[in-house]
This record gives sequence, structure tokens and C-alpha cells, in this order.
Amino acid sequence: MKNQNERKAKKSLLLVLVAVFSFCGMATAQEKTTLSAQVYGYQNEMVYFDCIQSPFIAQEFHTNPGEEHLYSFECDNMVALTINGRVNVILQPGDSLHVDINYDGKNVKVEYSGTDRAVNNNRLMKNIETIKRSMRYKSQLLGCIALDVKPDKRIADSRSLLQKANAAIERSSASAEAKNYVAALVDYDVYMSFIEYPVMYESTRGLAVAEQGIGDYWNIAEGYVTRNDAQALSCPEYASFLMRYCFYMNEKAAKENGLQYSMPNMMEGMYKELAAFYDGEQRDFVLYILLRNFIMNGQEIERADALYKEYVEKYNVNPFHKNIIEMLLQ
Repeated sequence: MKNQNERKAKKSLLLVLVAVFSFCGMATAQEKTTLSAQVYGYQNEMVYFDCIQSPFIAQEFHTNPGEEHLYSFECDNMVALTINGRVNVILQPGDSLHVDINYDGKNVKVEYSGTDRAVNNNRLMKNIETIKRSMRYKSQLLGCIALDVKPDKRIADSRSLLQKANAAIERSSASAEAKNYVAALVDYDVYMSFIEYPVMYESTRGLAVAEQGIGDYWNIAEGYVTRNDAQALSCPEYASFLMRYCFYMNEKAAKENGLQYSMPNMMEGMYKELAAFYDGEQRDFVLYILLRNFIMNGQEIERADALYKEYVEKYNVNPFHKNIIEMLLQ
């Protein structure tokens, strides 16, 4: 019942958003983009298409094996959508992609057809997932903790994933935009493992970071340059990494100066550190994701309201971010 109520609330929000933003499609050079799917072996009542970047790009269908579920929408940038929260696809303006999905227990078989660019882009996404499966590489760090994956192995596996994924990206016929987006997802897996997993393992398994055999933790991300391309700065997973990277670097600087550091665990403290650490489009992106996620969590929204005015006046660069938060706060 809770999920149904959440869906109804989301649907009401979407109708409002569509009404408000429909004129934007006429005012800008957006292109018609199409996603279709045929789903087999799926046991739930509804099939859902949900966009990660745009809450007003979403659709739902009654499950009917073999029926084509077709959804067309307008966008002016690359978007990522999930089908039933499990199958991920990426689409650029003007793309047409068809996905055949076959559920077999815990396994899902996916095949693509459609315009060449859409197929090539999504085959790259699929290739990276195939690499991860062949390595038994889990994206969820809590899953690694549950299996007691040692930090030195996780970090070695992450380095191997980065090498294999970069080679696959280089060989791919995908567009430059898709390669950027996929690379940001890989960076999230790899560099979040570098800086988050050792301290997570210490706190849950009791083995100090210095005793984990991973080398100098404070140089583990040495030389990494954060991404600033439009695709990375539309990827929510990459925003999560940017936030954690900020706190890691601030703690490193504090230790180098003999100071104590406590990672912020409240939205206000996170907002303050992120705003001071980043600038330009990166700062806009991480603050937007921080505020959006807090608001969509639905508790003590007035706390976000207090920060929103400063965000708009001082830090907002992308008007899309501002519009979404304004609608969520209503």
C-alpha cells in the first residue's frame, strides 16, 4: 500500500510538472526521443519507466507479456532511465531504442534494437556490466561488507575494473556523450571504493585502516581530477562521489595541519562544506542533488527552504536545477 501511495503522489507531482514545463519543449530545440520495451517473465503488475535526471519524464504500463510498451518524450540532453528499477538505459535527444527484457529468476537478459547511436551507447553500458559480473564486482559496498571482502582485494579489483572499463570505453562505437556518462559511473564505483570502503570496513569489521594492507590511505586517490563534463554533472551517482571526495580531501587537509575533523552528517553542514570546496557547475550540481534528495525524502522540508534562497542567489548556474527544486518545494 505504501508503494502504491508513493506512486500516486509521484504521479500527481508529474502532472503538475508536465503542465508547468510543457511550454519549455516549445521554446527550446528539444527532440522527440522514444523508448519501448517488451517484457517477459515479469511477475509484478506494472512496468515502470523512470528518468534519473528529470522527474517529469516517467511512464507506467500494465504488465502484459509480449506487448510493446512505448513512450515518447522530449529532451535536450542525455538522460538515463530505469525500467522496473533494474534495467538501465541511456538516451540522447532524437534516439529511438527498443529493449527486449526476459526475466529468468534473478537473471535478466536484455537485447537492444533501434537507431545506431542508441544501440551502441547501451551496448557500452551492457559491456561494463558484463565486465563487473565476470569479476563478481559488487557496486554496493554494504554487499562487500556482508561478504567480508577485504579492503586490499576490493581496491585491487577496483583498479582492475577501471583498466578494463577504460579499454572497453576506448574501443566502443558509442557517442562521446555516452562515453562520458559511462566513465562517470565507473569512477563512482572505483573511487568511492578507494576512499569509502577502508573506513567502512574499519567501522564494521574492526580492522584499522592502517592495518588493511592498502598502502597510504591519504594518497589512494592521488592524481585524480574530478570530472566537469555535462554528462558527469547529470549523473546522480557521480554527485554522491563528489560529495564524499570533498569530505575526504577536507579531512586529509585537516590531518596535514594537525587539526581534528568531523565529517558532517547533517544537511546544513554538508551544504556549507560543499559550497566552500567546489565552484561553478560542480558546486551547482552537488548542492542541487543534496537539496533535491533532502526534499524528496519528505521530512523537515523547511530546513531545505532556508538554504534554497542562498543557493539560487549565489550558486545556481543551471536553470533546470532551480526549476525542479522550486516545484518540489511547492
